[in-house]
Amino acid sequence: MGELVLTTYDWVPEPPRGFVRDLRVRWALEEAGLPYRVESTPFKDRGPEHYAHQPFAQVPWLTDGDLSIFESGAILLHLAEKSEKLMPRDPKGRSETIEWVFAALNSTEMASVPWSIFHFMGQTDGQMFGFFDDFVRNLRVKRMETVLAKRDWLAGSFSVADILMVDVLRLIDRFKGLDEAPKCKAYVERGKARPSFKKAHADQMAHFAAADRLAHDA
Repeated sequence: MGELVLTTYDWVPEPPRGFVRDLRVRWALEEAGLPYRVESTPFKDRGPEHYAHQPFAQVPWLTDGDLSIFESGAILLHLAEKSEKLMPRDPKGRSETIEWVFAALNSTEMASVPWSIFHFMGQTDGQMFGFFDDFVRNLRVKRMETVLAKRDWLAGSFSVADILMVDVLRLIDRFKGLDEAPKCKAYVERGKARPSFKKAHADQMAHFAAADRLAHDA
């Protein structure tokens, strides 16, 4: 294994802090106890080096020796191969973890991202928002409520699938989308109570706060 280096933005505005997706990678690294360091890339001046690692000029990306990996789901699956704390090794557990990784990213986050953008923009009326609101609440959150009524974690033991699904549902919860989904809400709280999540979240907030101090001192 090469040195693990997580790259995120040097700064972001206040609203997305605590929700930037490098948190998912920090959380996985902390859960697995894998040593890593964090580097920054400019938020406001995204140059060729950034595009070389992340073609959409987003974050995070992870370097592992000569490998450079972007997309949080791909990074988490890469890390899961390094630690049984992140994915079971038996075929059934591995398969369930992978399918729930894709469910979090494709089935759930696909709907929650546009829904949350409406909330960020303060445009929570109109036909288009109504469509996404119904989709998120009734076709995603209610379905997850049924799933989580029967289990604490998605693949038996805690895994990268839970890191992703908790983080996706956490954003829905930010805008009160889990208020009528007690099982989902309890699941998110279980995830947030883990020491590795607390450290990952605190580290991300401290990272951006440090950028504020540097800008103030400059």
